[in-house]
Amino acid sequence: MTKKLFGTDGMRGVPRLFPLDEETLAKLGRALGEYLRAHEPAPEAPRPEVLLGMDTRESGPWIAEWFSRGLLAAECSVISAGVIPTPGVAWLVRQRGFSAGVVISASHNPFSDNGVKLFSPRGRKFADAAEAEIESRMESREVTAATLSFEIPEQTGLAAEYLDSLRAAKLAGADISGLRIVLDCANGAASSLAPELFRSLGAEVVAIHNQPNGQNINNNCGSLHPEEMQARVVGNGAALGAAFDGDADRVTLCTGTGRRVDGDGILLAMARYMRKIGALKGTTIVGTTMANLGLEKALAADDLSLTRVPVGDRYVLEEMQRIGANLGGEQSGHIIFLDDASTGDGMLTAVKMASLVALTGPLDALVGDLRIFPQTIVNVRVQTKHPLEGIPGVAEEVRRAEEALGDRGRIVLRYSGTEPVARVMVEAENVEDVQRWASSIACSIHNAIGA
Repeated sequence: MTKKLFGTDGMRGVPRLFPLDEETLAKLGRALGEYLRAHEPAPEAPRPEVLLGMDTRESGPWIAEWFSRGLLAAECSVISAGVIPTPGVAWLVRQRGFSAGVVISASHNPFSDNGVKLFSPRGRKFADAAEAEIESRMESREVTAATLSFEIPEQTGLAAEYLDSLRAAKLAGADISGLRIVLDCANGAASSLAPELFRSLGAEVVAIHNQPNGQNINNNCGSLHPEEMQARVVGNGAALGAAFDGDADRVTLCTGTGRRVDGDGILLAMARYMRKIGALKGTTIVGTTMANLGLEKALAADDLSLTRVPVGDRYVLEEMQRIGANLGGEQSGHIIFLDDASTGDGMLTAVKMASLVALTGPLDALVGDLRIFPQTIVNVRVQTKHPLEGIPGVAEEVRRAEEALGDRGRIVLRYSGTEPVARVMVEAENVEDVQRWASSIACSIHNAIGA
């Protein structure tokens, strides 16, 4: 079975329009409930219990209500954790024994978008096959609203439990008392919890973009727009800055001098430290096809290796579990510390990195030798999605580029999962080669199958 609604990070769209319209949301809720009854039985519970959380978008409660109508129609119970980061729901589902978790969020997208993310009882995103089956159960289902209006019961104390787990994840021996840190909360799910967390650890917190109004989530702030955070770090003499996205499952950091540090830099710093103290399992770090070549070479210099998987933290997790690794993540800032959590967690990552700075000194020194190779991505609109490696003109141009770049460059071709677009990523030592080969490969795709 193939998926139509779910991408690499759940289902997204514009609220009140397909697939986030009332009927589709209710059908999806019912399909999830039926799936849980068939595959995730909980003998000790009279009916499946689903934990629901959301970020701060104004459309969240409306989506939650219609999704919950479907769950109720499938004779499931729904408990709300209120506004909480996505990884908080994932952790609570696993720790509390919920049948599933649902997060209403569109992550780093603007407030006008929203989405639905589903988590299995193991606190990880459902596998592709499971999501495809859930979709298939929607096709022949009619959902009658049980009531015209109802409230989803909210259980207090859940966020506090999650914060306790993050405090416990601080690196052994680290004391961040007095550490000045700037937190950009993206006006999202971390807005109250991240400052509370770091203040409880003794840090001196400068919190920005922590006043959500339903419409300002990710608005020129957060992990995709960390410029103000960087300026505040320098202006306030802070040791570290952390910018979360709307649902706080990713983070972008900056050093005390204002240097931006993405997921590649975080993975390098943590890999080195974890191996030094004997906490790194194996010698392989798991990343994605988007991990910069500079990370791969810096790890190799330390006798560590990088294995790449398709974009999506679910694929990172699957590979980590397959090879027994305990550190992996994405350039975007989804970092998985598998000894602590089963999904990317921006606040967990920030705690780990603040601990590391407290233990070893400025972050600049930890990532100073990471050379970021120039990289570009060119999007080409296409009529069809034939395998790119099987198109003669494209394959020949890629071969020419790979011969010219050798081991000092990298090319990744892939199709968008949601648009009729082919993406050409080229990375090399100098920007001229990047631009030249990205343009020539994009032209070969356009000539063959361009829209």
